[in-house]
Formats: sequence, structure tokens, C-alpha cells
Amino acid sequence: MNKVKLDLTDKKILSELDKNCRIPNSILAKKVHKSREAVKYRIQQLQKKGVIEKFITSINPNKLGYYMFKGYLKLENIPKEREKFFDELKHNKDIYWLGISDGAFDCVFAILSKSITEYFEKINSLLSGWEHLVVSKVLGTMVDTRQYNKKFFTNDKNGKHVIFGGDVVDNKVDELDLKILTILANDARIPLTELARKVDSTVEIIRRRMKRLEEKEIILSYRIAVDFNKLGLEFFKAIIYFRTMSEQDERALFEWMRTHPNSLYYIRSLAPWEVEFEFAVESYQQFNSIINDLRKRFPHVIRNYEHLIMIYETWMPAYKEMLKSN
Repeated sequence: MNKVKLDLTDKKILSELDKNCRIPNSILAKKVHKSREAVKYRIQQLQKKGVIEKFITSINPNKLGYYMFKGYLKLENIPKEREKFFDELKHNKDIYWLGISDGAFDCVFAILSKSITEYFEKINSLLSGWEHLVVSKVLGTMVDTRQYNKKFFTNDKNGKHVIFGGDVVDNKVDELDLKILTILANDARIPLTELARKVDSTVEIIRRRMKRLEEKEIILSYRIAVDFNKLGLEFFKAIIYFRTMSEQDERALFEWMRTHPNSLYYIRSLAPWEVEFEFAVESYQQFNSIINDLRKRFPHVIRNYEHLIMIYETWMPAYKEMLKSN
């Protein structure tokens, strides 16, 4: 796939949109020192070229009463069966996110569930009938995830983050809230006037509702989904095993990830390992260099690591199911 050439203005626009894709063109124009019309045209071109896939709203399932459980699978080398299995996963309404990968595991997925017993039933149902394909599985629970703004556009080190997960809170949301969230999930840049018309409400009511959803940390951020291939980047996950870690060590790790230009996510899990770090990089060599730097900085903390290169990832049906009822 051909890499799309971007100039500094394009990169600044992408960086600002990932911090808050609801930013008005007039304010964005001032930030990048271009006219409003020029900014509007450039955004349209970035969409047309497939660099910007969509404008998305980060919604925290834990604040809608859901736990997030993770599955990591190693599969037999039976190509046709693997494709059938992946196809089944892609259509499973319980799966929130799916990644197909190369490396330590062949696929990783997240399942949303209101309880542990419900999850137990879901995972057993999902994997029944595939015993011949699954070589090994690791099941875990996500504690929380720090999601960083995409700093690689401008090599920025002043990272900001929001936190997915955390304590499960069954916030009560009504039909209007769910309609708003459903539209914003994949069209986060929609004007308030259009959003109000689509949900049959007023701009003022919608503005108030969105503010309340943000205050309850149901809505975490408005950002962009980009095609890493079009940017000449690859998506790597490092699974990190710790020796031991103090609060001071963890604060230092948080800061290291926050300021690293290539960091995407810092995931804390209840699993055989402690954390997963995700990066957007130009090559395996760059990823390896990042991990070696990490190991040198924290030799007393990091015992071992495994890696995955994400070949395919997608948000799944459970994302929509979560917003149908609460």
C-alpha cells in the first residue's frame, strides 16, 4: 500500500484533530496558520486519501456497567479453519474489539460483560467447537487503559491521555443519551445542529447531554481513526512481565509512555503479565529500539517481554450492542 505524503500542515491538522476532532475549523485554522477554507479542504483530502478513516468518540464501557475481559489465542496452522474462525469472531455480538496478529499470539479480543458468570458462559460458547484449532489460550481482565493522543504526527512529547476502564459504574442513561452516543461513536465531528435534528431534540439539550456524558466519564474524548499503512506505520503490542514494581516505578513508567512520541496505549491487566504497551512505529527495528531503551531504563522492573504485530484490528458488534440498551 502506497504511503501518503503529508506536509507539516497536514501533520499539525491530524495532531489537533486527534486531541479533539470536534474543534471548529476556525480555531483549527488559527492553530495551523491557514485559512478556514484551506483547513476544510485539507481535512476532506485526508479523508479522501484514506488517512482519516473516521472521526470517533472514545466511550468507556466500564461507566455503562460493563467489565472488559480479554482473550489471547495461539492457533494451529490450518489456514482455511483459521479464516472460518476469524470470520465467526468478526460477527460475534459479544466482542468489543478484535485484533489479528503475528508473534506471541494469533489473535486478541475483548469481550464486554455485565458479570463474571455471564463472561464465563460467553467465552465457553465462543470457543466451543474450535478445540481442534486453539493450541493455547490466555484469559485476562482489563484493569484500565491509558489512551494517548497520537504524538507521532509532530514528534510531540507533551502527551495527554484519557483512562478507559477503572471502577465499573452502572450509570443510568436514557434513550436520548444512547441515540447521541450511537451517532457520535462513528461520527464525532457531526455539527450539533445536525446531531440535534437526527435525534429529534434541540441544540441546547444536546449540548447539555454531551457535557453530562463527559462529566460522568462515559465520553472520554473525540479523536480520529487513521490508517497506519497509509502513514507508513505499523502497530506493535509489547506484553511486559515485571519482576516487581513500586509506586514510584509505575509513575516513572506512566511518564515514559506519556512523553514517548510513538506510544498509543498503556494497558494494565489481570493476566500472566502485568502490562501491555502499544506503539505506532515505522519498522520492527524502531520498535525493537524502543523496547531496548525501556529495558535499559527499567532493568529492575522488567523481567521479560513478548511482542505482537497487529495485522488487522477492528471495533466490533459489541460496541453497538452496548449502546442499544442499558
